[in-house]
Amino acid sequence: MFLGSSVALGITAYAAKTGSFKIPPQIPGRKSVDGVGSDGVGHAKHAREDSPDVSPGFRFNDLKDSKMKITKIETIPLRLPVKPFADGVDKTGGKPAPSKFYQGEPFEGKRNRNEEGHLLMAYVFVKIHTDKGIIGMGEAPTDSVETLETVKFTIDRYMTPKLIGLNPFDIERNNDLVSFRKNGRVIAHHSSSAINYALYDILGKTLNVPLYTLLGGLYRTKVLASVEVPGGPPEEMAAHSMEYYKQGIRGIKAKVGSDPDRDAKALKAIREALGDKISLRADANQQYTIQEAIRLCRLAKEYDVGLELLEQPTASTDWEGVGRIISAVDIPIEADEAADSLYQVYQLLQNNACDIINTKCSKAGGISGVKKWAAVAESARKTIVIGTEYGLGNIVASKVHLGCAIKNADPIVEFTEIMLHDLLLKKPLELKDGYIEVPAEPGVGWEFDSKKIEKYTVHDFPK
Repeated sequence: MFLGSSVALGITAYAAKTGSFKIPPQIPGRKSVDGVGSDGVGHAKHAREDSPDVSPGFRFNDLKDSKMKITKIETIPLRLPVKPFADGVDKTGGKPAPSKFYQGEPFEGKRNRNEEGHLLMAYVFVKIHTDKGIIGMGEAPTDSVETLETVKFTIDRYMTPKLIGLNPFDIERNNDLVSFRKNGRVIAHHSSSAINYALYDILGKTLNVPLYTLLGGLYRTKVLASVEVPGGPPEEMAAHSMEYYKQGIRGIKAKVGSDPDRDAKALKAIREALGDKISLRADANQQYTIQEAIRLCRLAKEYDVGLELLEQPTASTDWEGVGRIISAVDIPIEADEAADSLYQVYQLLQNNACDIINTKCSKAGGISGVKKWAAVAESARKTIVIGTEYGLGNIVASKVHLGCAIKNADPIVEFTEIMLHDLLLKKPLELKDGYIEVPAEPGVGWEFDSKKIEKYTVHDFPK
């Protein structure tokens, strides 16, 4: 359920009047947050008042006579290096299988790298300040459409003037104000999702509850982390998968889509190298024909690789073709590029054009969007997979919360980003037998390291 503005203000008013309120029970084995006893009852004060994200001495009484207001929005451009695999191969990209017939020299676009030759990934870190001293953290990944410059300028010059002076608790309304849609799809979705993360962070910190409580509570307390392995020769993909396995990963999504025979051999090599205890999935990124996708699935069954799903085998617009694949194989087919708006999710399910929906927070428009997509999928008795989207600690934590709080969320969540670069957290992310536990602290939960943020800030950014 969504804890909207009226409900949130009602809780704060009650807390201000009585001096205490109920906190959801702590996860077994977790330490309680400051001010919250083991019985789950906490005093009406903000946990961790020594945090730089809240003014000293803040109390719920501060909200008794006036609504909280957004006073300032900061955007910080960042670039982080991505270290390659041990053999020097980039962790993103991949090598398609060569054609049987000459097709001309392969096109390779120039990729942004630092002086050491490492790939660079760009983000915009967002801080929403309030008149009560609480700061909400958000972040936006970037891509070739929403570049670093586009995201920063969009938030600074378009979104910020609309949000200053508004109540951050009005999350849905605020996001509608800064979102515009074309054919049902949120335009500038990276930018609007960053605002959504930060607003939820403010609400959780204010109410002294973790994000999963705002989402309706827990169905599970941890999720299995799966990461993408770029396409390449079978032996190379197996070696890269093993490198991740040795770092604690127990879920692999292999990038396929060039040659089903080579791809099936790669899946077989990964399974033989890592054993039958890991999760193994594949993503074709729209690169197969109908016949190739069917062949890959049949070979996967023949090789007994235990393939759990195939993501977006053909073009995102080829719903009829996907239907033919679904009818021909018994491996679940997942929609990713085809599912690019809430309306498209509804249409895909109406037309039986997928078995599973891949939803990314940014693609859906933030935390609010993922909840809506999940509800539509649940109405059709379908599962969602919370997919890979490059991000920092805020996106990673939000995905853990969503994976643990949504009933029909697959318990395997994609976190390729955790293996690419620093997440800018004070405490390193911990994998336990391949799982990530849901944060129990107020808001999104994990604390950022300001020194790391400063280290990767782009200081020569154009004004």
